[in-house]
Amino acid sequence: MKRYKRIFVIVLDSLGVGAMPDAPEYGDAGVDTFGHILRAVGPLSIPHLQKLGMLNLHPCPQLGPVPAPAGRFMRMAEASRSKDTMTGHWEMMGLKVEKPFKTFTEHGFPPELIAELEKRCGKRVIGNKSESGTKILDELGEEEIRDGSMIVYTSADSVLQIAGNEETFDLAELYRCCEIARELTMRDEWKVGRVIARPYVGKKKGQFVRTSNRRDYALKPFGRTAMNVLRDAGLDVIAVGKIHDIFSGEGITRSLHSDSSVHGMEQTCGLCREDFRGLCFTNLVDFDALWGHRRDPAGYAGEIERFDAGLGRLMELMREDDLVILTADHGNDPTYTGTDHTREYVPFIAWSPSMESGGALPDADTFAVIGATVTDNFGLELPEGTIGTSRLPELL
Repeated sequence: MKRYKRIFVIVLDSLGVGAMPDAPEYGDAGVDTFGHILRAVGPLSIPHLQKLGMLNLHPCPQLGPVPAPAGRFMRMAEASRSKDTMTGHWEMMGLKVEKPFKTFTEHGFPPELIAELEKRCGKRVIGNKSESGTKILDELGEEEIRDGSMIVYTSADSVLQIAGNEETFDLAELYRCCEIARELTMRDEWKVGRVIARPYVGKKKGQFVRTSNRRDYALKPFGRTAMNVLRDAGLDVIAVGKIHDIFSGEGITRSLHSDSSVHGMEQTCGLCREDFRGLCFTNLVDFDALWGHRRDPAGYAGEIERFDAGLGRLMELMREDDLVILTADHGNDPTYTGTDHTREYVPFIAWSPSMESGGALPDADTFAVIGATVTDNFGLELPEGTIGTSRLPELL
């Protein structure tokens, strides 16, 4: 059986393709990120996604399928009981999260945690609630700049976020405070999946803009993943975007920071021009951070079109022994209520220049088919305690 020399796994962060059966348990009945964007915005210019079978996987009245899709495609359900970024990515690489990470959406973080954070950082905390990152800057940015305080907030995800103005807070100081917060939130009663530094620039309300100097301080995976197996075998495991942060560097041989999703695709294309053997794992966060959470279907639609253009450039560069897998880590329906992720199926769309034909595959009951397929391709086995069954024979 032939094998691929390089596999590119690209995560279109939050591009779900319809509600999972248990979505109502998460307050997400009827969600559909991709479908509702098309319904709200209309036909998109996405010829490469169409060619690979995105509209065959998810038919929409606004945009039709192609008669002979070039890619092989299916839906994947999430086996873990969650809908957050870290859980989705960890599951792709074989880890099933049985117990969701703690969230502090309803009342903010406990007074004891805030008091300890203030003491250790030497700054007064303001905010301490669940809020959109852009809204909380408009609400509290001027106060933070004026008083030297520290904006702490969360979301429906398991995160503690600290926003600081790059010009007055200083990036190094922001990162120091986040490292303290990460240390504190390792305690079981306060444990969150990620602490995120959210630097921004601007002088007053309406002018604040978050920068690309974001930094995530995530928990280490609780077990070995497909990435560890690849790295231990001497293969390349290249992380693009926030993959390094999501896995705390575990199982990664090289990491590239992205300024945007467009930049992330440019970096992925640059890596395609290089010579390596193994996995390139890319996260494109703007779909989620800029458009999904902000409930902006038009902005999300534009991001999909920009991605499609980058996908076309990548496809031109790919070699006969390359494979690309397009997927997502959860949904984030920009037409839905609130600002939270949504519990959805995600796409699995695979293509190689060497494929003779495409078509539909049976749906998968876990995202972990990705890690299982990648390790199988290189003649390796997943670590003990992981989940996932390879679909490699269907991709050759």
